[in-house]
Amino acid sequence: MKLIRFGEAGKEKPGILIGEKRFDVSSIVTDYNETFFEENGLEKLKKALENNPVLPEVDANVRLGSPVARPSKIICIGLNYVDHCLETNAPIPAEPIIFFKSTTSLCGPNDDLIIPKNSEKTDWEIELAFIVGKKASYVEEADALDYVAGYALLNDYSERAFQIERGGQWAKGKGCDTFAPLGPFLATQDEIADVNNIPMWLTVNGKKFQNSNTSNLVFKIPFLVHYLSQFMTLLPGDIISTGTPPGVGLGIKPDPIYIKAGDVIELGMDGLGSSKQHAVAYTK
Repeated sequence: MKLIRFGEAGKEKPGILIGEKRFDVSSIVTDYNETFFEENGLEKLKKALENNPVLPEVDANVRLGSPVARPSKIICIGLNYVDHCLETNAPIPAEPIIFFKSTTSLCGPNDDLIIPKNSEKTDWEIELAFIVGKKASYVEEADALDYVAGYALLNDYSERAFQIERGGQWAKGKGCDTFAPLGPFLATQDEIADVNNIPMWLTVNGKKFQNSNTSNLVFKIPFLVHYLSQFMTLLPGDIISTGTPPGVGLGIKPDPIYIKAGDVIELGMDGLGSSKQHAVAYTK
């Protein structure tokens, strides 16, 4: 299945994507939130759809929200592509680097990117995200995929001056509003033939900057589930973003390139769709 949420920001309804058409499933499901995943909602929804219920079609022009309602946490993995480590002059990690994005950074896949007040170095990062399907604590790597509900496209926007030059903690540059557009949809595991072989790309104003494949991940998803669950309980609906490949603005030589108002950022992954954000300056 491909899960979507649609409608006005803060008032989204749950839906599904069948082919290119969107359908409202709010008569079956309240929302794609922690309770939904915790109560085996994916399987219940699948069974309900097998009865071929009459579902209202959703107009293609209706806004898409994040395919997951605000989770308990958004966990990100830093420096998880070898070439990205090299372009940023960082050592390849011996263990995963973990940081958090604020849940208020989560937004729809095509919502505007708001460049933060006083920002100098807002940057892009295409990433594969996975969504936790059930409560996970001290999970064995061999069992890890049993805890994954599905996958989605995420842009891990980063304000590099806030992140690097403001006295520590990457979270300062990661959690700004609109810095985590997710979607357009959540694809359940059976929708993706090989999660370790997904081509991915990102362009800014039509110029391709990132062009890679999830085969280049340093730490794969089963290990990440296992590893993270040693330090914290992962709750249903939590979003884990797995890191970005090379081609970020910070790594461009000799002079980095950063996002300015008016820029258009587009990104996509095979099987997970594409998204587009227009950059706008912060206003009160």
